[in-house]
Order: sequence, then C-alpha cells, then structure tokens
Amino acid sequence: MTARTLMIQGTASSVGKSIVCAALCRLFRQRGLRVAPFKSQNMALNAFVTPDGGEIGRAQAVQAEAARVVPTVDMNPILLKPEGDARSQVIVLGKSIGSLGAAEYHMRKPELRTMVHASLDRLRATHDLVIIEGAGSPAEINLKDRDIVNMYVAHIAEAPVVLVGDIDRGGVFAAFVGTMELLEPHERARVGAFLVNKFRGDVKLLEPGLRFLEDRTQVPVLGVLPYVKQLRVADEDSVSLEERRGRPRAAANQIDIAVVRLPRISNYDDFQPLEYEPDVVVRFVEHADAIEGADLVILPGTKATMADLEWLHATGFADAIAARASRALPVLGICGGCQMLGESIEDPHGVESTQQFAPGLGLLAFQTRFGPEKRTCQVRARSARASFLTDAAAAEETLFGYEIHMGRLERHAHASSSFRILARNGAEVHELDGDVSEDGTVVGTMIHGLFENASVRRTLLTHLRRAKGLSAPPPETTVGPRDEYDRLADVVRQHVNMDLLEKLVQS
Repeated sequence: MTARTLMIQGTASSVGKSIVCAALCRLFRQRGLRVAPFKSQNMALNAFVTPDGGEIGRAQAVQAEAARVVPTVDMNPILLKPEGDARSQVIVLGKSIGSLGAAEYHMRKPELRTMVHASLDRLRATHDLVIIEGAGSPAEINLKDRDIVNMYVAHIAEAPVVLVGDIDRGGVFAAFVGTMELLEPHERARVGAFLVNKFRGDVKLLEPGLRFLEDRTQVPVLGVLPYVKQLRVADEDSVSLEERRGRPRAAANQIDIAVVRLPRISNYDDFQPLEYEPDVVVRFVEHADAIEGADLVILPGTKATMADLEWLHATGFADAIAARASRALPVLGICGGCQMLGESIEDPHGVESTQQFAPGLGLLAFQTRFGPEKRTCQVRARSARASFLTDAAAAEETLFGYEIHMGRLERHAHASSSFRILARNGAEVHELDGDVSEDGTVVGTMIHGLFENASVRRTLLTHLRRAKGLSAPPPETTVGPRDEYDRLADVVRQHVNMDLLEKLVQS
C-alpha cells in the first residue's frame, strides 16, 4: 500500500511549518496511523544524528519523535549547512558530499530530484501517511524552475497542500493572496486550505478577513491556530535565535547563563532544556562585556571553528573568558566551543579553512586536528570526572547524546577527560571525550544534547545555585516529562476544521 500524503507549505520562512507538521504527526499517530515526516531539502545548522549515523535536520527528528517513529535519512534526504552567503556543506542521505557554491549545487538538482523521489517512495511504502514540509515560499519566482522542495514535491507525492501564514508578523492576508496570485494554475489547484498561525486575540475579530480570503481565492480556511507560549520543542530556524536577542540579565534570584553567539553558531538547541527551567535565564551574547557577572559562560558549536576562534580573539571574548577562568568561574565548551578551549587547532588538509593552524584559548590540555572524515553518531556515555556538569553520585549513570564533527582531539598524556564514550551508533567503544581543567573550572565536551539528560541538568544547576547562595526551586516547579506533542495535537484538534482536514488527507 502506498501511503497517503499531506503537504504543509508556507507563505514565507519561519511561519511555523515545522511545528504544524510535528503537531499533525502526533495527531494522526494518536489515531493509530503509521506516520512519517518528510522534507526533501532543509537548510539548517541545528542538526540531529539518526541511529545509523546519518545527519538530518533537527526539525525532522522532532517530527519523527512526534510520530513515535525512528528518524531516518529518508525523512530529510538533503541537508544544507550554510558556510557563508553562497556556500553550504551539502549532506545527502545523511553523509556530506562536500562544500558547494550555489551555482554548483543547482547544477546537481536533476540527480538530486531522482534521489528525493526515491526517499519519498521508500517512506510511502512503509507508512500509512507522510506529512511533508515545504521550505520558504512556493512562490519564489527566481527559484521555481529549480524547485526541489515545494510544488515539485507536492506533484510527485500527489499531495494536497495546506498553506500556512504567520499572522503575528502582520500582512497575513496579503501573503496568502499574493502567494496564490504567483502560483501557476496547476499549483493553485493543489492548495486545499489556508491555515492562519500564531494568532493572539479574539478570533471573532478575524472573521471578516477570513471570509474575504475565502471569497477572493475560493480556498477554504482550515483554521486559526493560537500563539502557543513556552513551547518545549527544539528549534531549527535561525529566526528563533534572532528572537532571543536582547534578553535581560537574570534577576538576583535566578541563574544567569551566557552563551556566546558565535557568527557561525550551530546546534544552539543544545540549550533549550536549560531555557525551560523556571529559575534560569539563557542569554545569547555578542559582546565580551556581556559575560561579566554570568553564572556560567558557554562556547557553543560552530560550523566554522577557525573563523569563529579568530572572531573570539578580535572581539575580546578570548581575553574575557581566560580572565573568567582565572577567577575560577565556570566555562563550558561544546563541540567547536570545546575545540576552541584547547591549545591549538590544525587543519592541514583545508577541511574547514584555508588557515592551517590557529592558537586556541589554552584552557584545556589538548590539540584539535581536522581530518577529511566527518563523525556523526549517537553516543552513550558516563562521567569520567566529577565537575560542575556531573558529580560522583552520577558517575555510573548512562548519558545519551550525539556527535557531529570533523575535528579530533589529541589529548595530552596527563590530561583528564569529561566523559567516557561507551557506544557509538550502538557499537561498544571505550574512548575518552573532552577535558576538564585541573581546578574543574573549565569543561569541554564534543557531545551534543547533554542537557536533555535530567541528571546533567540537575547537577549543573545545583552547582550554580549553591555558588550563588540560592536554594533549589520547589519540586513541583521543575521541568517534568510533559509531552509537548500531545499538547500541540490538542491545539490543532481544537482550532481547525477536523472534517476538512480529514477530507484533505483522504483526497
């Protein structure tokens, strides 16, 4: 049996397509269907690793989790990881095929279309329903002849399209009408409904506009989704990072965590579990003086370690972080941030940069050497040494995360490590990860997703609270195992025309 399909497209980027897809994945999973997400081409620096070591966009991993299925590379066969204004590392079926310029990439579209079609066919052969996500807008005139992610996919999937618009940013009716006007007749025929997203206020005040939209386009409105506050679902789009700009410092009774917003920051979703804690403020900072007074400073992952290390030196962050460490104030580096904390970075093969050598911050006892092979794997690990991340009580607790990097740490013989890797992609290994400074002030790790582990989060925040003289919050206010996907499904169920939705899925 070939699965039915439903495609979610948007009037623009960041209108909420990914979250709508996740909600629909859970809603139809609740109905007993075998549901799979699909996005043919994704551009994102927040990535995830599948159990077999493939790299996909974070959004499709989230959607797979919502559908209660194991994520696979077929769910996101093409992932573009931007390296500059006109270049991206291109991930195809989970593996990097190199760094391509925009023109080079577009020349490869014909062969990539064949591969996209094959991935979609495999998903349709093993599921009852595939929820497909588009990218940006289907009405980008300059890109339509090379489309590989919007109406082209709707056509090969024979999918009805729900067009989503973000009313919170304004101009939603113009966006809907303008998009329809720019589509070809056969493309307009695929649009089965509009969905208004992120609405705040009384929906009755919106009804005249909804009636106008339906009369003007002869396309029904599926529903009006409210703005969902404090949503605990991992971000993918850089716009969500922009929305974090200008966060105020924490109050005296809160924990203040400053994440250095590197120019090429990646996997910043690592810190969302901390943002959900009731007494924690996570700030993404761009100026060195903004880390002064923070309870913890984090150097996050980056797509360009050499270039961002140079930026740290040029902006004064390097000196500010070194000064902080000298005062025994905690500093954490993750992946690229970890590599920067070491003594040096070498790239003899030009894997990431034309620069072959750069001095690191010298706070941890290792060098990093870039090689041609990218490591992408899910890991099981345990604490190797007590630090502000893990204490002695949790030494035997198994932790879970993932690695995405091309640099390998070459540790000094006398160096300690932060974690012991027990398994990669299910295969048993015995390797050390990262490093901890002698006084425990500076910790580096190559493992993403650590704060998804409640024990790591708890140990870190307990350490920071004690250092600040704060008591732990009452147990009932701590983050619990709340299922946000059920919450999202409930929102859709309550605010859309379910009969119309069912009709679209059956068509």
